[in-house]
Amino acid sequence: MTILVTRPSPAGDELVSRLRALGQVAYSFPLIEFSPGRQLDKLPAMLASLSAGDLVFVLSQHVIHYAQPQLSQNSMSWPANLAWFAIGRTTALAFHTVSHLPVRYPQDRETSEVLLQLPELQNVAGKRALILRGNGGRELLGETLTERGAEVTFCECYQRSARIYDGTEEAFRWRERGVSTLVVTSGEMLQQLYALIPEWYRKNWLLHCQLLVVSERLADLARDLGWQDIRVADNADNDALLRALQ
Repeated sequence: MTILVTRPSPAGDELVSRLRALGQVAYSFPLIEFSPGRQLDKLPAMLASLSAGDLVFVLSQHVIHYAQPQLSQNSMSWPANLAWFAIGRTTALAFHTVSHLPVRYPQDRETSEVLLQLPELQNVAGKRALILRGNGGRELLGETLTERGAEVTFCECYQRSARIYDGTEEAFRWRERGVSTLVVTSGEMLQQLYALIPEWYRKNWLLHCQLLVVSERLADLARDLGWQDIRVADNADNDALLRALQ
């Protein structure tokens, strides 16, 4: 089994290193890269405008990577009087490391659906909710909180952008190296990978690879695109991906 990890750096590089340490053949092929978000400079004021008990959602570790320096630059710390939520365990740990604040997160899968099942989010009418995220992404969390009576605002703390590759060149290279397993951690990256690879290589290589994804929603998208050998990791962090690959 030769594994191609499309997760962006540094998480993708870390996963490849861990796989190689276990004797696996693995390569990193990051499909997206990150930069500061268009609303990052507004974050300190947005946090300061919230009242005690209002809700803040951290939807990625990348939020913390860009937000922490921004707050430090403004001589500000993460407000302790707000209710903090993270999309999953890894993001929660990263947030707690910089803030030392309690943070709630779903114990099961790292998805908006599971996050929204937390008991603390069932009665949010009258509260304000600030969602810290990247550009684009799903609207389910914001829409559901709005339906439940919360006043929702967003802050784009970072931007994702596609890395540019020559699809024919990359397809030839990875097929020649015998890549038979693909690790893809978002729908955006799955569609990008599918679009990047020319049709002949899609039919004769890409869609025959085993695909490891991180949610049933992503597995459904993969089936629609033509993959048949699909596995779903029990979470989106590298520990879960490593377990699935072993």
